Amino acid sequence: MGRGKIEIKRIENPTNRQVTYSKRRNGIFKKAQELTVLCDAKVSLIMFSNTGKFHEYISPSITTKKIFDEYQKALGIDLWSTHYERMQEHLKKLKEINNKLRREIGHRIGEELNDLSIEELGGLEQKMDASLTIVRERKYHVLKTQTETYRKWVRNLEERHGNLLLDYEAKCEDPQYGLVDNDGDYDSAAAFSNGVSNLYAFRLQPSHPNLHHGGGGGVPGGFGSHDLCLA
Repeated sequence: MGRGKIEIKRIENPTNRQVTYSKRRNGIFKKAQELTVLCDAKVSLIMFSNTGKFHEYISPSITTKKIFDEYQKALGIDLWSTHYERMQEHLKKLKEINNKLRREIGHRIGEELNDLSIEELGGLEQKMDASLTIVRERKYHVLKTQTETYRKWVRNLEERHGNLLLDYEAKCEDPQYGLVDNDGDYDSAAAFSNGVSNLYAFRLQPSHPNLHHGGGGGVPGGFGSHDLCLA
């Protein structure tokens, strides 16, 4: 029992359509190969599926270019010259666009203005004003961003400064550091490097006897080697 004939019309189901294309494409390629071997024919097949996928079969003894050359020779036409003319036309348009852009750039930097009419000069002025507005907006945006960054940096430094002061006061009140408040007996100094990054404090120990009398060993003026305490 033979197979029934299939109605030749577009297959609506995309999956079935793709399967049918693959099967029949392979069948056509097989027939082309048989013609090449049995009849010593020069065969070239170029196929595109509905998804744009490219498939090609060409006889082993030739190339696609040779097929096109023989096709042009047989029909007396020149496919390449037509294509070349289209490319030349496209190149001409690109050159015109490039020259126009170069002239506009020259006009914006004050070159070749003598040949412009009053209307063209007015239009150029409007373009320059619009460009200047964009540049100013960008400049103000950059300044605003930098100012906000600077303010955050200053707030961060102030916060670090406050924390260092609190830490310093806490150490002054802690007996283990030997720093006890006694007005008139010692001085203190605080130095900050790079703004507020480091804090150094030193005090004179009021309990040392050499602080009240001029005698003592090692340091002129009566100060001993352990009279300075670094916190």
